Amino acid sequence: MGTPATGIMLPRDLDSGRILEYGRRAEALGFDELWVVEDLGFRGGIAQAGALLAATSRIRIGVGVLPAAARNAAFAAMEIATLGQLFPGRIEVAIGHGMPAWMRSVGEHTPRPLGLLEETLTAVRALLRGERAESAGQVVLDGVALESRAVPEHIPELLAGVRGPRSLAASGRIADGTVLAEPSTPEYVRAAREQIAATGAHRIVAYNIASVHPDPAVAVEHARPGLEWIGEPDWAPHLNPLPFAGELRALRERCATREEFTEAMPGEWVARLALAGTPETVRARLDQLYEAGASSAVLVPIGPDPLAALEPLAAVLKR
Repeated sequence: MGTPATGIMLPRDLDSGRILEYGRRAEALGFDELWVVEDLGFRGGIAQAGALLAATSRIRIGVGVLPAAARNAAFAAMEIATLGQLFPGRIEVAIGHGMPAWMRSVGEHTPRPLGLLEETLTAVRALLRGERAESAGQVVLDGVALESRAVPEHIPELLAGVRGPRSLAASGRIADGTVLAEPSTPEYVRAAREQIAATGAHRIVAYNIASVHPDPAVAVEHARPGLEWIGEPDWAPHLNPLPFAGELRALRERCATREEFTEAMPGEWVARLALAGTPETVRARLDQLYEAGASSAVLVPIGPDPLAALEPLAAVLKR
């Protein structure tokens, strides 16, 4: 599997004037990876990745995730191949279903999202390898291929950003790895790996809300707001492997708002659902994630100033 990596996420709403500074600082502090997101209404994943790759020299950039329904497979392959040629070995891209409500709002909802994702991943992978792609399913390609000069020598890794059991199994069959959204507890990573059931090398990238402070109680309180949505039905796969999953759902049902739910959550649950605590505590949690099968643990900063949060979070890199 190789040496486990520790990454950091670029917040989707960070002021545009601070994005490159954030990337350079993350690299200087020693993070292995920097992940950008493509959420509807915010910023494009490929554009962010290109800018950050140009502004840095070592750190690996991940895009998680591009929605298959909104991305033409051939043009997505062109974008990914271009970054792979310009910055060999430093870019990896995840493709997923996209949030259903977002896909509906832009007229790209499909009744067969899993089939579309499989076809998209297969087509993009073939194109990145310099192969000719033909398909007459949901992805329509008629003998399309990248010109030989556009095929990257170092083919970027292509991951699937998914969570359901059938989608995880598909990722194990056709992707180089899987991006698991937060919260990615060791229990969830273990369960996901079993469902992925890849027969060869397969990277697992695990996102988690992160808060590091010398006082563990302060770290837990800072992390709370980042967990307000986890009681929603879409996050059932993340919660099902946990021993307190039933109690957590019951608590969410009793609370009128997400804020009330977050405030009522016991501190022990917050510490289990986020990487929250002292540097030593969070380092131990990272080790548990790696032991469970995560190849990369990505810290998602929380709070009003993500740039200021970088240095406290980087304390977990010191051994």
